[in-house]
Amino acid sequence: MAFEDLLNDPVIQKYLHELVGPTGMPVAAAPPDGEVTDEELAEELGLELNDVRRALFILYENDLASYRRLRDEDSGWLTYLWTFQYENIPEQLEEEMHRLLEALENRRQYESENEFYLCGECQLRFEFDEAMEFGFECPECGGRLESMENDRLVNAMEQHIEALRDELHVETAEA
Repeated sequence: MAFEDLLNDPVIQKYLHELVGPTGMPVAAAPPDGEVTDEELAEELGLELNDVRRALFILYENDLASYRRLRDEDSGWLTYLWTFQYENIPEQLEEEMHRLLEALENRRQYESENEFYLCGECQLRFEFDEAMEFGFECPECGGRLESMENDRLVNAMEQHIEALRDELHVETAEA
């Protein structure tokens, strides 16, 4: 199997699992060499054809599989021949890490620039403007909204951001 080294990596296993879910994981974890039909995969893996097709299309949408169509001259039926392209996984993971970095930076900025209030009863969180609108009283339970410190959350985000930047060799954005 051409992809054995990649598939032994727990990070890649987790990535594939997140993409295709538990029912599609047997498809993602056992890519054959060369072309294969969805019917052959379903039979070989003992899975429902719809589950195999769903996993294949998810892999296709993420540039990890491709297909070509063949039309049977007699019946007119289309056959899809699938090829797995897992050599793209490292680049896909790097793109995912860049998206995560951007999302964390945006969230850190939001958390840093806003003041929050928390209901001690039902744990709902409100921005200052919302809390003021409600007279610092929870609209759900009527409990008092108390000022919430989120320094620990912001610090944790900064640590994750720094770790991602180091991993991706990205310079700190100047403000």
